[in-house]
Amino acid sequence: MSKKSYRFFGGLLQTQSNWLNKMAEKGHRLVRTGKMSYEFEDCEPGTYQYCIEFIAEKSQQSAQQYKQFLEDVGYKVFYKNINLNYSIGKVRYRPWAEKGGRIATNATTFNKELLIVEKRNDGKPFELHTSYEDRIAYTKTLRNPWLLMAALFLILAIVQKLWPMGIIAVLLFIPVLLYQRELAKLSKLAKTREW
Repeated sequence: MSKKSYRFFGGLLQTQSNWLNKMAEKGHRLVRTGKMSYEFEDCEPGTYQYCIEFIAEKSQQSAQQYKQFLEDVGYKVFYKNINLNYSIGKVRYRPWAEKGGRIATNATTFNKELLIVEKRNDGKPFELHTSYEDRIAYTKTLRNPWLLMAALFLILAIVQKLWPMGIIAVLLFIPVLLYQRELAKLSKLAKTREW
């Protein structure tokens, strides 16, 4: 029997991952995703685990290669959007992305910013980034879009003398600070593990 749920998580990757894992614990396996929809089929409770991977900084070729690599390892992979953009012919500039991923269109990586990765539950935590260097690089990838948006709003607030833009800039710096704290923790752990 299939079940369809409608949710929008935006950039709350851990919240989305937690929700998918709770659905799996209840016996629902993800089979399809849409803009806001998730379609599940029944399975044995706890059979699958899910992890969310942010890939918006990658070029189309790099994103497809990474998806193919994950599938070759044995994971099932779904593309998912991070925004709710229902227009046709959109182009998005991502200055924080790698060279081939800075311009995103409907034909490339626009509305395919996330990968939902599924694996069979083997009792071990599901992490795609296991080395400290890899986790540090990935955390920087998660931080950079927030940092860019916060800086842009701060510049607008100063240049235009608009205090609402300043408030938005401060709010956008909150995720930056959280990711910076995570980076500091990972760097410290990486140094202590080297000894």
